[in-house]
Amino acid sequence: MTEHRPIPLPDQLPARVPLVTQPLGLLDSLKAARNNVLSIIPDLATRQPMVSGKTGKRWHMVTDPAAIKQMLLEKVDDYPKSLVTKNLLRPAIGESLFIAEGAHWRWKRRTAAPVFSQRNVMNLAPIMSDAAARSVERVRAAGPRAVNFLDEMVTVTFDVISDVTFSGDEGFDRNAVHGAIDAYIDEAGKISLFDILGFPDWVPRPGRIMSAGSVKQMKSVADTAIEARAARDKDGVPDLLDLLLAGEDPKSGRKMNVAELRDNLLTFIVAGHETTALTLAWSLYLVAYDQAVQDRARAEVQGVAKDGVVKGEDVARLPFIRHIVDEALRLYPPAGMVSRTAMADDTLGGREIRKGDTVIIPIYALHRHKMLWDDPDAFKPDRWANAKPDRYAYLPFGDGPRICIGASFAIQEAVIILATLLANFRFTPVKGKEPEPVMILTLRPKGGVWLEAEPIT
Repeated sequence: MTEHRPIPLPDQLPARVPLVTQPLGLLDSLKAARNNVLSIIPDLATRQPMVSGKTGKRWHMVTDPAAIKQMLLEKVDDYPKSLVTKNLLRPAIGESLFIAEGAHWRWKRRTAAPVFSQRNVMNLAPIMSDAAARSVERVRAAGPRAVNFLDEMVTVTFDVISDVTFSGDEGFDRNAVHGAIDAYIDEAGKISLFDILGFPDWVPRPGRIMSAGSVKQMKSVADTAIEARAARDKDGVPDLLDLLLAGEDPKSGRKMNVAELRDNLLTFIVAGHETTALTLAWSLYLVAYDQAVQDRARAEVQGVAKDGVVKGEDVARLPFIRHIVDEALRLYPPAGMVSRTAMADDTLGGREIRKGDTVIIPIYALHRHKMLWDDPDAFKPDRWANAKPDRYAYLPFGDGPRICIGASFAIQEAVIILATLLANFRFTPVKGKEPEPVMILTLRPKGGVWLEAEPIT
């Protein structure tokens, strides 16, 4: 067997976004944001704790961990998600956990939190392992040709999320939901000038008009599946839908109705397969880029998973695989930028914040900040074996009371799938197919992640 070990030269770095070095006006900002949201981030945001400006309205980009903690934890109600974020997502996921605020959010969070307990997440691990094994078979069947692993990771993570959400439901049309999600992300996720200017929801957005049919179909499929499940008994390990149907707010006893269940399930489906698929695609790109890291990772997996398929109980014994996932999430966070609207006058990092200002956490820049990270643009999984960074310097899942409810689910899934693939294949990059990090709604590798996968014999 021929070994492929192109070790990157010290001056080479994995794909990154060129940040802005000159101020952009309103129209230039809008044009740039529609092509790549991250391209509007000033390079200064990786060198100082805050950057402010005015593009139609006042805005601030915050990369100071103490100020971020103030926003996400200490004064969370003063910094709700921005109108831009809500306008982009509400047509598809309604007033779900991701969008709801205040008391309306709190009761839903209390109801859904037990669904993602460690015990329930571990009970779902066999579904993840089975999906990983099917992915291995698909890659093996593709033969020696190059494979777009972005597409494959989208497929395997959708297998997982659909099985743990609607397991065994014949009425659940996977292809319809999958296609509707992709259409929504491609069209409705693009920022409109009306969003930048804060126009109300009733003013039509062209992208959302184009995707309205897909959203309607997605909701209809989910409603039908929820109603059918509620009408019958289900044996075996409960899936997410079973757990949500049984869930109730421990304070009020309130349960979610069909529309609330549907909006939250669609949130879990969209977030649960899109973000994990991206994490895995970027992880594979990085281990193909650095063969020495890949060799270490494979050796770790082979010492744990003797049959080439990683199980839930193996995850805790794969620390280096976890470090690779953490580093991929640092370099390419799926939500590369989040924005909030200040609801009261405040001071962040010594700077005046006025009510109505847009306050942005450019997570992509935060994760590459020169004052917070050693060699921030480099791929160094071993940094996670040493001193951990400031908690608010690393935010792939957010933080505070609104930290991603499915974070442990996503990490377990990513480790199982990545480790299983590494146990079975050696990955090498395809020349001339370098992915470009582009964020529309999430940070995707534009052009895909094209790799050759040589079976391990």
